Amino acid sequence: MEFGVVLQTNPPASRVVDLARQAENHGFDYVWTFDSHLLWEEPFVIYSAILGATRKVVVGPMVTNPATRDWTVLASLFATLNEMYGNRTVCGIGRGDSAVRTLNGRPSNLATLRDAVHVIRELGNGRAVQVNDATVRFPWSKGSSLEVWVAAYGPQALALTGQVGDAFILQLADPDIAAWMIKAVRDSAEAAGRDPDEVKFCVAAPAYVGDGSSPAERAHMREQCRWFGGMVGNHVADIVARYGTDSAIPKALTDYIRDREGYDYNEHGRAGNSHTAFVPDAIVERFCVLGSPHEHVEKLTALRELGATQFAVYLQHDGKEETLRQYGERIIPAMADQVVATS
Repeated sequence: MEFGVVLQTNPPASRVVDLARQAENHGFDYVWTFDSHLLWEEPFVIYSAILGATRKVVVGPMVTNPATRDWTVLASLFATLNEMYGNRTVCGIGRGDSAVRTLNGRPSNLATLRDAVHVIRELGNGRAVQVNDATVRFPWSKGSSLEVWVAAYGPQALALTGQVGDAFILQLADPDIAAWMIKAVRDSAEAAGRDPDEVKFCVAAPAYVGDGSSPAERAHMREQCRWFGGMVGNHVADIVARYGTDSAIPKALTDYIRDREGYDYNEHGRAGNSHTAFVPDAIVERFCVLGSPHEHVEKLTALRELGATQFAVYLQHDGKEETLRQYGERIIPAMADQVVATS
């Protein structure tokens, strides 16, 4: 299993770069960021600094969208970074949430998302593609390699991911829900004539490491991560509006938003925000990874057995450095294949 970390591009940017450097030093493989240009600083500017300060990590947005960014400009950004730093970028993309809604816009439809994935992937891999009835490519890009990973929740979005995604980004760490969603993506990939085993599966969720022995400490972890249930709830509310509450979607994903009264994007992704009281403790525990290193390893092992190939840690809480340290010293090594010098 690979490991990633998901950062917000809050100023100062140097702090974001430093956290990315720490993540690499602790054994993380990917550095992701939010992409919401009104709420935080421009990530692609910071990606260049991260790549310059690190040696191996792959960087990209979790996630960008087809509505607020021109697809050809996005592909050019990735291809340029690849030329500068040696194919160390990845494009995470979805229909759009905070970047769109803070402008009073709406998420893109799935047909638009499908087209965006195609254009970005072709250009980002140095190939020609049709855009506005013209055949275009980057004449300066040689050897650029870019995967496009699709974030999804609803049945049709999951089907699209299986058809076109290099990987599926699942933004919650509940094994039961993950099993349903991963199966939906695999089934769609197979129906499209693809090898399901070639689709990667990235589970992304807040992780907070402690000793797990104190009820007060556990309560603090939950409060620091409760924001995540509110963020997921935005997508779930769209799903319920479209499919209702009696669809095949797991009840654990839909039932908890019944008391949701709204969402303030000015507090998006922030620990201690004021509008996620509707998220119960049980959902925080299910959607996030909390507790002792042993508890983390246990849950991550279950997710890996379901097919997860990466776990990406949302690091929006007050224990950033300690969580990175615990992952680097205890959790990532415990999840690695054991190799001995002699046998």
